[in-house]
Amino acid sequence: MPPVGAIDTLAVKSAVKKATTRLVPFLLLMYIMAFIDRVNLGFAVKELQAHAGISAGAYALGASIFFVAYCFLEVPSNVIMHKVGARAWMCRIMVSWGLISAATMFTTNETFFYVLRILLGAAEAGFFPGVILFLTYWFPDEYRARVTGIFYFGAPLAFIFGGPVSGLLLNMDGFAGLHGFQWMFLVEGLAASIVGVFAFFVLANGPKSAKWLTTHEQDSLTAVLEAEKDVKNQNGHTGMLTAMKDKTVLFFGLVFALVQMGVSVALFFLPSQIAAMMGPTDPVIIGFIVAIPWTCALLATYFVPKYAAKVRKYGAVGGISLIVAALGMFISAGSSPVVAVIALCFAVAGLWACQPIFWVLLTNYKTGAAAVTGIALVNTIANVGNFVSPNVKVWANDTFGSSVAGLILLSGVVLIAGLLFIRLGRHKGVRVEEVAGVVAEKPATVTNDV
Repeated sequence: MPPVGAIDTLAVKSAVKKATTRLVPFLLLMYIMAFIDRVNLGFAVKELQAHAGISAGAYALGASIFFVAYCFLEVPSNVIMHKVGARAWMCRIMVSWGLISAATMFTTNETFFYVLRILLGAAEAGFFPGVILFLTYWFPDEYRARVTGIFYFGAPLAFIFGGPVSGLLLNMDGFAGLHGFQWMFLVEGLAASIVGVFAFFVLANGPKSAKWLTTHEQDSLTAVLEAEKDVKNQNGHTGMLTAMKDKTVLFFGLVFALVQMGVSVALFFLPSQIAAMMGPTDPVIIGFIVAIPWTCALLATYFVPKYAAKVRKYGAVGGISLIVAALGMFISAGSSPVVAVIALCFAVAGLWACQPIFWVLLTNYKTGAAAVTGIALVNTIANVGNFVSPNVKVWANDTFGSSVAGLILLSGVVLIAGLLFIRLGRHKGVRVEEVAGVVAEKPATVTNDV
């Protein structure tokens, strides 16, 4: 492999452009399907209570129990994907979770509901950390913030389009003898499985296995990625097991767990919060109103990480985003519908804009084999926050006798996350020109090419 200084930077840019065009839109589609199948539960609360006898407490437990199996299987999933490649493993993940999500239509009692949520968590485990790891196989540091930001469009788009679609499917109540929530789970679950089949044919495990890149582009992009890896590995802690003992990695996990406690409120309770404010309203109208904060999140997820990469102040920008989100959550509690929706726009936008920045900081710190377990471990710790958050919200509401007590409490958690996030800013990563002249001693291969 040639020294980095001798690499054709135009070939690197061309390869990145092709990878962005070929891979990122499909990864975005996958993420949209993941979020639709994860959060459509929030649109079916009343229907599950009416037709399946799911209580408010059982709903909160079912929403959170998803993350139990998810947490235990994330690290093994990333290790397997690293060995067998993204094509096969992402296909397996999506097909299995889609079928289990569709099976939620058969929910008739709380026990069956819990079982399906655990199975769904097990099936989906590894999808998100797998994609974050996959991006490190393809995109150098200076491009990854923008690409990760585009990938994060998935959640806002899932609500912008998925909200009204879920509302329309719920309105099919009685068609062909099925309830509306049954149509919603069936259609959206099977759609995810179909996308999973296509994943096997669209994804490429790394630059060396991408037939749509020229040999020169493959070599140039691989050389830059390997050189960046060598620079980062000078700090040590390059193995899979040592990454799991790294105190900095654990601190990343703590910060993201606090972030996810706020995120879970948006995922599982935003539709019901808006529905409660609006009173008796058509589900389709609720879906369109829910889409408003997510449209703001979409814009913030594009512009905020892009700005952070430009000024290279990732910690400060991400921290401020979370502080804004905390204020938005606090103001939305008990406000008039108009003020609450505006406040929720800032809350959801801040919660989402910080996340691409977070993953860029982590992958700037860990790369190669260490990233395989490091990314999965951080996401596992973060999902503890996802598990705790819905139950904390319900507990606070019941304890203080207020429907907004949990939201106020979790806004404080997000504020703490914002203050801690600022400390992560020292992991700025490296740029191609900063590793120019580094001669990679390893062959020009990407570790997970199979």
